[in-house]
Amino acid sequence: STCACVEYYGKALESLIKQVTIMSIHGKMKHKRNKIFTEFRKLPGGILVCTDVMARGIDIPEVHWVLQYDPPSSASAFVHRCGRTARIGNVGSALVFLLPMEESYVNFLSINQKCPMQEMKPQTNVLDLLPKLKSLALADRAVFEKGMKAFVSYVQAYAKHECNLIFRIKDLDFASLARGFALLKMPKMPELRGKCFPDFTPVTVNTDSISFKDKNREKQRQQKLEQQR
Repeated sequence: STCACVEYYGKALESLIKQVTIMSIHGKMKHKRNKIFTEFRKLPGGILVCTDVMARGIDIPEVHWVLQYDPPSSASAFVHRCGRTARIGNVGSALVFLLPMEESYVNFLSINQKCPMQEMKPQTNVLDLLPKLKSLALADRAVFEKGMKAFVSYVQAYAKHECNLIFRIKDLDFASLARGFALLKMPKMPELRGKCFPDFTPVTVNTDSISFKDKNREKQRQQKLEQQR
């Protein structure tokens, strides 16, 4: 749903999935967008992590799966997203992830878009990759900061959802969400002010000590910290 989530999960997938080309695309890229799109279109296989900038008017042949991690902000956007697969007589699948409290969205789509859906049972024997993602954040401040920004942007986007009777920010389990983003600590943001999260355990490491792998960025950070001191 947001550019920050694409940046974070694109980076995460690059580290977690080997021997598969992972590309990322979102609205803030502007000049790079066409180049990435053209390169992805030529690939024999791969994964494209993207925002709704790719939801319509885009033709990529033989897309097997469209995975919608975030429920789209409008019902029509859902159909447009699904339409990236099964084009011109081909077969494809589209999956949207919903929390139990969001399941009435299925009926809403059925009535609003004449789009029947069927439940896909949760997969068994799923690997827990979150510890690895936490390790990446501890090893590189760029990953740590991307995760924090992604979480904040996700919560803000959720709060603005068009179907706010179904997607209620007050019912969101922030602790579970933070664990799912492999956060090292909870960010400071208005939506979390005054709340306690006993189900979320922050790391014992002082996150200010996490440095950038990029030496130039780390040098600039240290200079800023010195000025603040």
